[in-house]
Amino acid sequence: MERPAPVAAWHEVAATRDSARLDALLADDVTFRSPAVHTPQEGKELTTAYLTAAMVVLGPTLTYVREWYADDSAVLEFRADLDGLTVHGIDMLTWGPDGRLTDFTVMVRPFKGLQKLIELMAAELFG
Repeated sequence: MERPAPVAAWHEVAATRDSARLDALLADDVTFRSPAVHTPQEGKELTTAYLTAAMVVLGPTLTYVREWYADDSAVLEFRADLDGLTVHGIDMLTWGPDGRLTDFTVMVRPFKGLQKLIELMAAELFG
């Protein structure tokens, strides 16, 4: 299966780390699910904040290694290095008929890597 347009758009955002491109990619009512936060983060503004922070924290070493697609969704497997720890995870994306992302879920392992990710994300989001 050919890479769906929303996935290609996300790869462009991730590669350039240009958060301005998120406006066209995210639906207004997008939901972001973080491995670090219990409750879903609702809306484009919060999702943009989390993804922008993730691009700062993970972006420099983020490498996508495999992808799986369905009609309106995809799973992207990634690796990144955080202060000497290798983090392994997946991004689960769902989009609507207009190609804009409606759901973005991140899962990360191992636990020690998740702890480091939480620490770095909190510093980026909340200073």
